[in-house]
Amino acid sequence: MFRVKEKFTILIPTKNRLEELKHTLFKLESILVREDTICIICDDGSTEGTFDYVTKHFPKIEIFRNEESKGIHYVRNRLLNKVKTPFAISIDDDAHFITLGIFEIIENYFSENEKAGILSFRAYWNKNEPSLTIINEKSTIVKGFGAVGFAIRMSAWDSIPNFPEWFIFYGEEDFAAFQLFKKGWEVHYVPEILVHHRVDLKARKNEKDYRLRLRRSLRSGWYLYFMFYPLKVIPRRLAYTLWIQIKNKIFKGDRKAALAIVQAMCDVMLNLPRLLNNANRLTTKEFKAYSKLPDTKLYWIPEED
Repeated sequence: MFRVKEKFTILIPTKNRLEELKHTLFKLESILVREDTICIICDDGSTEGTFDYVTKHFPKIEIFRNEESKGIHYVRNRLLNKVKTPFAISIDDDAHFITLGIFEIIENYFSENEKAGILSFRAYWNKNEPSLTIINEKSTIVKGFGAVGFAIRMSAWDSIPNFPEWFIFYGEEDFAAFQLFKKGWEVHYVPEILVHHRVDLKARKNEKDYRLRLRRSLRSGWYLYFMFYPLKVIPRRLAYTLWIQIKNKIFKGDRKAALAIVQAMCDVMLNLPRLLNNANRLTTKEFKAYSKLPDTKLYWIPEED
């Protein structure tokens, strides 16, 4: 049963980013006092005192903790399965909303678009907020969404399987989008809502986990091919994506990328039985319809940039 009074649940996954989380909660402060809103945080095994900090300074927030890290897919599943309101809004611990009045926008949009299962927000990835936020973009149906910030209709979530926890990292958004597509739900890009994701994309390539991130990103994409694409399409898609990685990374001397690509290929081969057993493949007709949809809009760049 849904709660009568509360309409929205804000979900925040976090792990060892207490200072970023503090900033996010500060930005959400005016939202958290709303009577129609609750907030749930999952602390995925942090060692920075996150659970104690939130418990002390934000008593209204419901927080639970994994004693050992379980991974982002496990965390998102636990958060979403705790929701008792009609709608949930997920925001990462290093992101916040720039747009005001997001609840009214979300509720009205879901009300006017009955097939919309997920609303994907406009996301600006940069350490600093954009100086220009005005756009001419309009809402549209797209292939997928970014997990940095999105809203989900809980009846849509309840109609599909949980995120695959064995993916570990990456791929959960497209997994959900494919499952929703099979159930007749739609993913809508709603640029009216702007999220600031406080990261430096260029610096990520120099971080210690670059190879691990690339490995998991590549394999999750290949996993999804085997789970959702028509069988006859898979060889050509695999060959194309592999060639692009080789051309853009290996041929340019990126040794870390070379190792990540080999490891990702091995991951696919090891998990092939599991991928085939969990397949929910698009029919040829469905695949053609899906392919015609606009691509997922993960990064928004202001016109001045």
